[in-house]
Amino acid sequence: MSEVINPRRRHFLGTTAFGIGAMAMELTGFARAQTTGAAQLTAPSTSKASAILFDQVKQINAGLLNVGYVEMGPQNGPPVILLHGWPYDIHSYVEVAPVLAAAGYRVIVPHTRGHGTTQFLRDKTFRNGQQTAVALDTVALMDALGIDKAILAGYDWGSRTACVIAALWPERCQAIVSANGYIINNLEFNKHPLPPAAEHAWWYQFYFATPRGQAGLEANRRALAKVIWKENSPKWQFDDATFERSAASFDNPDYVAIVIHNYRWRLSLVAGEPQYDDLERRLAAGPTITVPAITIDGDANGVAPASDGSAYARKFTGRHEHRIALGAGHNLPQEAPQAFADAVIAVAKL
Repeated sequence: MSEVINPRRRHFLGTTAFGIGAMAMELTGFARAQTTGAAQLTAPSTSKASAILFDQVKQINAGLLNVGYVEMGPQNGPPVILLHGWPYDIHSYVEVAPVLAAAGYRVIVPHTRGHGTTQFLRDKTFRNGQQTAVALDTVALMDALGIDKAILAGYDWGSRTACVIAALWPERCQAIVSANGYIINNLEFNKHPLPPAAEHAWWYQFYFATPRGQAGLEANRRALAKVIWKENSPKWQFDDATFERSAASFDNPDYVAIVIHNYRWRLSLVAGEPQYDDLERRLAAGPTITVPAITIDGDANGVAPASDGSAYARKFTGRHEHRIALGAGHNLPQEAPQAFADAVIAVAKL
């Protein structure tokens, strides 16, 4: 059974590592549930998001990439890595990161390969979007930053990376927060049709499978992303400034190649790289996640409807909670920043 606590209001005073200064943030309360139930959380307004800018992007060589990332909080704090999805960027965490930094966490928010200021170190490196390649970017970033173990939190592509690392390298992962649960890709499963409504929601996967779709993404990066933002989050009233702040990341020269390969690879239309085959075979077996985990859904998600988490609960064999953020869509940390931050803080205590 679910335990639902009436939302309460409180104020939080925090200081970011960028010298933004004292910032009052109005937060909402949350309800907590055990693995057998789901907590419901009220999504606060994101109208203040534009007041906080990630304007000090750092760069570091890590693995195949020169990674652009934002860092907040004390250097000696427990590390948290916040992983964004598509078609979004690091600004999904523009309100989450200061909350966590003020709570004492060292917060790292990297641009995924093909986004923002993240660049490949070598021109001849294959622009690979498969899940293990993307996940290893985060492992390489941890190595470059001297981080042995971190809390990993994400949504969309970021959730997948968190789940992959927790499943394959649990020694690098203190805990995870994963929007929409266990979303490791299984290529054989992906060959089977979904119900028509679900296929309709994933229309862009099939668009990207065609030369026309690739050309369309190249020609209409911003317009296509804005359509998906609206469809994925029908209740999110974002303004043009909020969208444009993230859309600048889509000008990355590798953006189209990474996105197209990611979605074509999922449908087995293109191959991955052989050095990842053994890891993909391990993931195809559906490994369990043993580290503490909180899964969280937005109940206004236009592409991945909220659930009670029972369909994948058996995949989380460690301590696990499932939560629901009321009014939030697919870009959950930007639409419900307090709910997402609360989940990160809570998972560290499971």
